[in-house]
Amino acid sequence: MAQAGQRSSIPQSKDHLLRSYNKRLKDDVRSMLENFTEIIKLAKVEEVGQVSQQTQGEQDHNEMQVRAANIVRAGESLMTLVADIKQFLILNDFPSVNEAITKRSRYLKGVQTDIDVKLIQLRDDLTKDLYDIEEEYYSSRYK
Repeated sequence: MAQAGQRSSIPQSKDHLLRSYNKRLKDDVRSMLENFTEIIKLAKVEEVGQVSQQTQGEQDHNEMQVRAANIVRAGESLMTLVADIKQFLILNDFPSVNEAITKRSRYLKGVQTDIDVKLIQLRDDLTKDLYDIEEEYYSSRYK
């Protein structure tokens, strides 16, 4: 039920995009599994049929290459999907972005306060030292 409530708060375009990501994921994983299964089936040795063993071997080799290329393509598609999902989360995760901005703002205000305190202390120390130097200068016989 919590997921249904969460789904209703997601705009229609975002919900469609999430369904699209889910479909891409399932399709790519299914493609990888099917191609891998077929490669395993090709690896087993079969009895001699109508085609010579060398011809059958070449045919199997070519099919394995095509299926391996399909697995690589599905893997690349999954990597692209991961990048798309990361981008989606970065662009649409406003609460965490706002929280990060708030935390950073609090941290920087604390740093600013510390620096202000140190600057005031430095000003007070310089004022005191300048007063002592002026006192020494005006009371000196070399003026």
